[in-house]
Amino acid sequence: MINPANRVKSVEMSQIRKMFEIASPTAISLGLGEPDFDTPIHIRQAVVDALEEGFTHYTSNKGIPELREAISNKLASENKVKSDPESILVTVGASEALYMSTQAFVNPGDEVLIPDPGFLSYAACVKLSEGIPVPIPLKKENDLRMTIEDVEDLINPHTKAIILNSPCNPTGSVMKKKDIKGIAKLADDNDMLIISDEIYEKIIYSDKGQNKVKHYSPGQFSENAITINGFSKTYAMTGFRIAYIAACEHLSEELLKVHQYNTACASSISQKAALTAIKGPQKCVDEMLAEFKRRRNLIVSRLNDMGWECKSPQGAFYVFLDVRDSQEFVKQALNNDVVVVSGAGFGKTSTNYVRMSYATSYENIETAMERLENVKF
Repeated sequence: MINPANRVKSVEMSQIRKMFEIASPTAISLGLGEPDFDTPIHIRQAVVDALEEGFTHYTSNKGIPELREAISNKLASENKVKSDPESILVTVGASEALYMSTQAFVNPGDEVLIPDPGFLSYAACVKLSEGIPVPIPLKKENDLRMTIEDVEDLINPHTKAIILNSPCNPTGSVMKKKDIKGIAKLADDNDMLIISDEIYEKIIYSDKGQNKVKHYSPGQFSENAITINGFSKTYAMTGFRIAYIAACEHLSEELLKVHQYNTACASSISQKAALTAIKGPQKCVDEMLAEFKRRRNLIVSRLNDMGWECKSPQGAFYVFLDVRDSQEFVKQALNNDVVVVSGAGFGKTSTNYVRMSYATSYENIETAMERLENVKF
């Protein structure tokens, strides 16, 4: 029998995907982080136009120039991140961008700080690069939001990088400017790379009576930052597998090496769709955000009515709920035809939590909450 490489043996299959293998066909899924909206019609039409024009061949490794120019303009105007179009790479989803980042810069034995709880791909990508993922335990009293105090004592001479994710999957927390700026300074002072996953950037809620919640990119404050963003969540384009990575020139050159030999280039027609998304009308984004907020308010209200302490997340489209015994909750939820995800897959500090996605219809959430009323322990 041929044995797998040790770096692959150290990585587990996604706990999220496993849930769907055992769920019944009638189950309502609150598991996957995929918007249920159709991709806006003007973006779909761009694909039709590209096909009719025969735009079906390889593009530049970096991506079509007009898309990289549009991304550069977006980053400058919205994120205050200066990035030359030549230093921007269009990728096959944010997943490839994350993988590229760890493969290009993490050596065997390097330590990479990752949020705990945090998206399960972070630890996996670090392990596949033969690095060592070091959890940053996030505190409940901070609403599981990363702070500079959480980070500074974990940095040592072996620390190569830190992965940030704001708004955050699975918690829905949004980092504050002072923490983003402080961590950027730590990165500069310690020659540490920041890998910033900003895929949920546009999905932020500001509620009445609260200070306005905003997204801040570390790339605004440090040249040691890699910015990862894309179109999947904002424009309901998950199947297009299209995103981008932006960094200063000397970092971008190394990222391009991995990209060239990993995927060569992103899909030509997906790039045309992304160009239309970023340059076209943005009313569709506002409409989806308003519906996400309506769903968020429903799921939070219903869970609190059941006696679970559930705060309103500031971003993304997840609630992350402390249920005291996640395995039992997941089991009972599944018995009642509702799929939720155990927090154990997101880190050691969240084994008592479950993640529920409200990226499904309002009606599905209503039914799921009715079924979850039968979960008692």
